[in-house]
Amino acid sequence: MIDIQNTYDHRDIPLAKVGVKGLEYPIRVLDKVKKVQHTTAKVDLYADLPRHFKGTHMSRFIEIFHGYREDLSMPRFLDMLQSIRRDLEAESAFGSMTFPYFIEKNAPVSGLPGMMSYQCRYQGWVRSGKSGEIDGEKHFAVSVSVPVSTVCPCSKAISDRGAHNQRGIVTVELELGPFFWLEDIITLVEKAASSPVYSLLKREDEKFVTEQAYDNPKFVEDLVRDVYIEIREMKMFPNFSVEAENFESIHNHSAFAYARYDGGGQK
Repeated sequence: MIDIQNTYDHRDIPLAKVGVKGLEYPIRVLDKVKKVQHTTAKVDLYADLPRHFKGTHMSRFIEIFHGYREDLSMPRFLDMLQSIRRDLEAESAFGSMTFPYFIEKNAPVSGLPGMMSYQCRYQGWVRSGKSGEIDGEKHFAVSVSVPVSTVCPCSKAISDRGAHNQRGIVTVELELGPFFWLEDIITLVEKAASSPVYSLLKREDEKFVTEQAYDNPKFVEDLVRDVYIEIREMKMFPNFSVEAENFESIHNHSAFAYARYDGGGQK
């Protein structure tokens, strides 16, 4: 059959990215406790398209991703992108994959278990080296968003009856260095908050986390700085960023803070 995608295009315009967007697919990732975890990802996969090709082969993106779906550990994601780049004879390939990661978490007093969901993302790109070598430039980053609870230090200081508190989201993005577990980053973030968030709390648990948060007030700025320091002291990641958004309980807006570490310095 005629391969229309490989026919010549006279417009002489290269495309930086072509591919598939919003692909939903079952995948398997590493789990610190259970070894592996089955979840569902939303995936974007792209490659560049030289000026003389009319189109790319969309089916090959899915065909290659399907072959990697059972083992999408962090380094394997880059291997998958390299396979896309080589198969499509492209100079570069790009990909992102977002998925919920589940951890069973016990309530602090009753000990009753519940499942917590954390939104994660893999994002990377690869480029060919000189003469098409497969060991050219590459980049890979992992992000995880952790729900937390915070109590406002200002409200606590000025109020005669309690202090306002809110749920927030802390998102950490890490450029891949040595191997690490998502669970360890999640625990680090939760310890920096006024209190962790749980899916299941009995009355004795609710009393505990309310008092714990009240005794540990944090501005959104405190939260970002404390997480930043903990990750920097791990000395594992060449670049990383930390951002926090508090969904304010007494304002019609969110409070936000962000910090980035780039190869030895803050930005």
